[in-house]
Amino acid sequence: MGKAIDERAYRYTHGEARRPGTRDWRKSMSDNVALALIVYTGLQIFVTVKALEKGMPSLLPYLLLVVLVVAIIPACRWFERRWKDIDDAHAADPALSGDYRRDQGPLWTMAIGLPFAIAYGCKAIL
Repeated sequence: MGKAIDERAYRYTHGEARRPGTRDWRKSMSDNVALALIVYTGLQIFVTVKALEKGMPSLLPYLLLVVLVVAIIPACRWFERRWKDIDDAHAADPALSGDYRRDQGPLWTMAIGLPFAIAYGCKAIL
């Protein structure tokens, strides 16, 4: 019996046992970052293909790949890193919902808006 109590206490203090319906902000932000990168990449491919069909230079995909590696991935890691460092005691704190939404907005704005902004920016330059 003592072993079961110790195991339950271990799971609780290490964030494995939470009340049903609580949200682990760390996992939620990590999921958002992963999904945002997938959406960004899909939009980037779609927008790039459309731009190439309309006569944009074939150098555009390489430029966009550089932007992805140099800017987008580190920015997404920054969002994730901010939430990864939260300790287990605060990982499901409902008081963090405002901060979570405040980070979620710019992440998705970047993921959805940046492919279009880059393509139209290249079009304006050329």
